Amino acid sequence: QDGLKRCLSELQQQLAWVERLDVTSGQVPDPISQSASNKDAVDPENDFQREMSFYRQAQAAVLEALPRLRKLQVPTRRPDDYFAEMAKSDQQMQKIRQKLKSKQEAMERSEKAKQLRAMRKYGKKVQTEILQRRQKEKKNMLNAVKKYQKGLSDKLDFLDEEQTSSQGNKKGNASQRIKKGPNAKRRYKNQKFGFGGKKKGSKWNTKESFNDVSSFRSKVAHNKGPGKGGKKALNKRPGKRARQKMKSRAR
Repeated sequence: QDGLKRCLSELQQQLAWVERLDVTSGQVPDPISQSASNKDAVDPENDFQREMSFYRQAQAAVLEALPRLRKLQVPTRRPDDYFAEMAKSDQQMQKIRQKLKSKQEAMERSEKAKQLRAMRKYGKKVQTEILQRRQKEKKNMLNAVKKYQKGLSDKLDFLDEEQTSSQGNKKGNASQRIKKGPNAKRRYKNQKFGFGGKKKGSKWNTKESFNDVSSFRSKVAHNKGPGKGGKKALNKRPGKRARQKMKSRAR
């Protein structure tokens, strides 16, 4: 203790308080009990009490030092145009920024890859469910057919279900085709060269052509016209039985 006091007397300098800015005080009174906390009441093993005692002591020092600084006309607030130089250079900060950016991009790529894997997994699951449903429907259909063949059931409801499902698929495909329409290339050609009209089925009979018999010629239809040879020309080759009789006669 004597050595500490001797060292303190050697180091101690008689300077003004504004040069030293040292404040020694107790703790701020507890707002709950409205009384200063006793040192003995603080348990040093209790981290929360110990930190709170340090906090109240710092508050007491601030409340004592601020009025003295204002009295000495010492500014205690940072000015609006205060500029503090950064501890790290701009090059170092640029490297850190690039590092953070590359890390963020890597995380985004990883997240996208994870989403793609999840989508593929979900699509595969949906496809598997559709295949299982089709196999189940096929199995039920075969079982129903077997029961009907064996006479165990006389209901043909499964045929109606199959027909309605096929009709629904055809309607869906037709609606898709109608909605789709011609592509851009076909539309451009139609606009440039014009639309030639319907080609398929143009030679089909209509009601008027079916009832019109003015161009009908019976001799031509029955092969009786000139140069056709009549009935005999039609039967140039005898039938099979006639040919067999001719062979037997020849023998």
